[in-house]
Order: sequence, then C-alpha cells, then structure tokens
Amino acid sequence: METNCVIAALAATPATPWPFAHWQLYDVLPAPVAAALVTWTPDARFIGGDSGGQRAGRNGKRLFITPAQRAANTALDHLATLFDTAQTRAAFSDRCDAHLENAALRLELCLDTDGFWLEPHTDIGAKRLTLVVSLSMGAQAAQWGTDLMTASGVAVARASGVFNSGLLFIPSARSWHGFVPRPMSGIRRTLIVNYVGPEWRATEELARGTAAP
Repeated sequence: METNCVIAALAATPATPWPFAHWQLYDVLPAPVAAALVTWTPDARFIGGDSGGQRAGRNGKRLFITPAQRAANTALDHLATLFDTAQTRAAFSDRCDAHLENAALRLELCLDTDGFWLEPHTDIGAKRLTLVVSLSMGAQAAQWGTDLMTASGVAVARASGVFNSGLLFIPSARSWHGFVPRPMSGIRRTLIVNYVGPEWRATEELARGTAAP
C-alpha cells in the first residue's frame, strides 16, 4: 500500500508557534505527482508577474485542478484523491485542529514571474486550511517561500522554497502572510491547497466541482 506522503510529512513536523502557528513540511507530494506538476505547461495566459498584490488580480487567468483536469490527467486525479481521503483529512484535524467537516478541496497551481508580490493577508473566511507547496527549481528557488508577517505587515520569517516543501497553517486573525518582492529569474511554481467551507461560491474552482465532499 502506498505511503501517504502528506500524512508522513505532517507526522514528522512539530508546530512552530511564531508569528502564528504553522508547520514547515518537507517531501509533501509523491514524486510522480510533483513531477507532473513541474512538467505541466499550460497556456501562457496563466503565467504572470505583478497582479496588484492579490491573486484576485489575475481572476480569469488562474489555474485550478477541476474534475475536467482530473479526467484528463491521472497524476492530477491522484493529487486530488490524496488530499480528499478521509485519512488525510483526519490527520489535518487531529494534528492541526483543522475543522474540515463539510469542507471542499480547492487546488490551484500558481505560475508567478518577476514582479510578483502579495500584500499582507490572513486567508480568514471560508478557507479552513491553507498549504502552499513549493515546486520551483533553480539556484534562487529556495528563497521564494512565503513570508510570514505580523499584523502590521512586517515580514519576520520566511517559509522554505525548497522543492516539494510546504507551509501549512490554519487561517485565523493572526495568520498574516504575503510575498515581499524579490528578483525572480524564472517561474515561481507553487501548489496552493485549501479546504473551503460550504459558503464558498466559486464552485467551478473546486476539485470535485461541488461545495462539499
């Protein structure tokens, strides 16, 4: 039986309490899934730099793993199934106190280029859990991790950008984070994993296409 990499990575990682509770995971995805996400080259419109400090600035040019994408690519289907199992959900609930009942899986592949930045934000609202998996390669990639911030927007720590590492946190009023502008000589490739509550309206973004599992 295949080892669940997500559960194993979480089990090996203690929580870091400052500046808010988070987990720095390593070897998050199975190698074939990570490789498929690296070789996936969508239309150029999905690749961009400055979006005004918000991902919403690129709405209409964002890449979500939907039922249609899953049907066309077995690795993407494997990815969605991995995060949607009862075992993975239970691990997040037990280890991180995530409340994932009636929450749906949302998977976004982000392809950012030089000029990209994200303003300080918390992800509070319908998002029940956030996991940002780094999938960039190259000499600079390790420095392309998410910046952890204070409520005043001061960056005080930086998550790893090492390939197949992940920053995990439960959105709260304290979970301030963003991306301070820095030089990027290539594409910053990241997978954002969210579980969202039934109030999430953009059901076309969901891995199952419905608001609940």
